[in-house]
Amino acid sequence: MKTINRWLASPWRRSIAAVLAGALPVLAFPEPSWWWFAYVALVPWLALLRSAPTGRRALYDGWWGGFGFMLAMHHWLLPNLHVFTFVIAALLGALWAPWGWLVRRFLAARPSPGRVTAALAVLPSGWLLIELVRSWQGLGGPWGVLGSSQWEVEPALRLASVGGVWLISFLVVAVNVAVAVLVAVRSCRVAAVAGLVAAAVAVSAAWVWSPRPDVEDRVRIAVVQPGVIQGAGKADRRFDREEQLTRELTGQGADLVVWGESSVGYDLDDRPDFARRLATLSRETGANILVNVDARRSDKPGIYKSSILVGPDGPTGARYDKMRLVPFGEYIPARSLLGWATSVGEAAAEDRRRGTEQVVMDAGHGLRIGPMVCFESAFSDMSRNLADDGAQVLIAQSATSTFQQSWAPEQHASLAALRAAETGRPMVHATLTGVSAVYGPSGQRVGSWLGTDTSTSAVYEVPLADGVTPYVRFGEWPVYAALLIMAAWCTTEGVRARRLRLRRRPDAEPREQPARTPDESPARGGH
Repeated sequence: MKTINRWLASPWRRSIAAVLAGALPVLAFPEPSWWWFAYVALVPWLALLRSAPTGRRALYDGWWGGFGFMLAMHHWLLPNLHVFTFVIAALLGALWAPWGWLVRRFLAARPSPGRVTAALAVLPSGWLLIELVRSWQGLGGPWGVLGSSQWEVEPALRLASVGGVWLISFLVVAVNVAVAVLVAVRSCRVAAVAGLVAAAVAVSAAWVWSPRPDVEDRVRIAVVQPGVIQGAGKADRRFDREEQLTRELTGQGADLVVWGESSVGYDLDDRPDFARRLATLSRETGANILVNVDARRSDKPGIYKSSILVGPDGPTGARYDKMRLVPFGEYIPARSLLGWATSVGEAAAEDRRRGTEQVVMDAGHGLRIGPMVCFESAFSDMSRNLADDGAQVLIAQSATSTFQQSWAPEQHASLAALRAAETGRPMVHATLTGVSAVYGPSGQRVGSWLGTDTSTSAVYEVPLADGVTPYVRFGEWPVYAALLIMAAWCTTEGVRARRLRLRRRPDAEPREQPARTPDESPARGGH
């Protein structure tokens, strides 16, 4: 331990160690998918933060660790955004600087059992508030929320139905704090074990008492994944391939056919020939087709990404325009200041336009669907709103061909499991080039994934469920609880600081007594 402390005496070595420690949680996400590692991945970072010699150094260690976490989670952007990826990671990593100070405040030196008990509530709350802030689309959105690493763990999915991905994140951080105390603070192991027991009890209670979705029916939904198509005229050739794959669905009894994001490269009002071909496919398959148009609109200015439902007679009029765009990929925030990003990477040359409201569509056969486009599947509030508005199936149309050989397609596909579990509604994640996936109302996988090397169409038997999950009913209550915990801690600290100031204030000086004359001196005995 002394050797490690001497090595970390150098500020630059501490910074490097913080970056590496902050990057460790990425291994819990797809593609490695070491979900169990999430429960100890923060321990090295926590140990480094508690050993910081000063509060200022803890701020730096928190910042560097946040930089490592963000860079690892978004490393697949490097071929496209180049140096700007490091700028984004540094800006977002600053969110963890106060958390680093907070860790040192609670766990430094030899904390008392009371401080450790408080840390098991305050430190996860602080982490949750960081995730809340960076979930704002203007800061990049909720990619890599820690709880999302548990997308294939059934007990965690049950927790998601109660408090969303937020509750899972809280639990994961709390377990990491308890493990860090077990390893580094022997005198407080009882409090750490108590924290682990409390976490186990909470998960068990959710498992036993949280309502399970009642499967009431099944619907057959087909996914069309054309695969990677390169070269000139790829929009036309992609459409031809999608048309071929959709025609193969004839006679398979599909109730709905879903194409991926940007599956149609032309506005259907400008290209009635494409609209007629889609209508023909709808008649042949006996199902409406949900396509996604990425094109300049003829009825209003600008480029939109739109989910459009096409029936036997052509477009049905049901349309959803993407609301939350991908920063730099589909628009550049503060383009007047950051427009230079187009010169160092593949940033958007023109900002796409946003939709104004979410839409629930009648897809035929009595089926109501809630479409989202690509990045929007990361936002738990959007799927919750659609479920609350009556959507029976959630659908995300996506395209990750730019990042085909990275971890991004698997990570993106895994998010749909969380959205399904949170809402108690099945979710279809349909992509152009993989990974496409379908999940039931409890977040369990339906059928097999369509990988990034696949060009095919597939029909899934999707269970429909009734009922309302606690998360849909009560919303992001873990976030509100975290805010209350942090507010209570800040109030307590303020009161304690005030008392300390009062104790340290010197007593008031005694009033100066006027000098007495000899006549006023106290009489001496002996008269």
